[in-house]
Amino acid sequence: MARNVEFDEQLAVSKAMDVFWRKGYNGTTMRDLTEAMGINSSSLYNTIGDKHELFIRSIKHYTETRMKEAVKQLEPIKSPIKAIEKFIQSSVYVITNEPNSCMAIKTTFEVASTDEQVQKIIKADNEFTYNLLNGLVEKAIQNGEITISQDAAMLTDYIINHFSGWHEFFIIHKNKNRIKNMATFLIKQINQ
Repeated sequence: MARNVEFDEQLAVSKAMDVFWRKGYNGTTMRDLTEAMGINSSSLYNTIGDKHELFIRSIKHYTETRMKEAVKQLEPIKSPIKAIEKFIQSSVYVITNEPNSCMAIKTTFEVASTDEQVQKIIKADNEFTYNLLNGLVEKAIQNGEITISQDAAMLTDYIINHFSGWHEFFIIHKNKNRIKNMATFLIKQINQ
């Protein structure tokens, strides 16, 4: 019986995540959440808690899912530089094809500066991305696939900073080709 409740809660959190992703934390009402989840507000409070707790679960679900997907996608790639290129291309795809942009980026600008719980989740997501990419950059430098710099930490920061800028750029301009061109240029720079 407990497994059914867990499954229903996970499904409810996933549905709530979609609402928060689309409308943001401040733009989402309890009514939006209960309608999307197909439950009444007392059921929500009794099983999950308030709007903030549901948001915390939603952003955790989003970031954890994204982390698992990144590892699954990059694990089979043997060449570190090819894995970095794949990560950049996958990021470009998400930036230019997700209708609601990146939930973590949106949350960073909307809530993270004033909410310590959210900030911890976003920071853990950022550290995961940094560690994943930094490990690949270090291996690529060791293998001679990257010669532009021997400073893996700086190069990793350089790559990651592009993603935030591309998100902002795409939200404003909605121009896929310009984002793709910037990504191609970044990949060429790294491959020098």
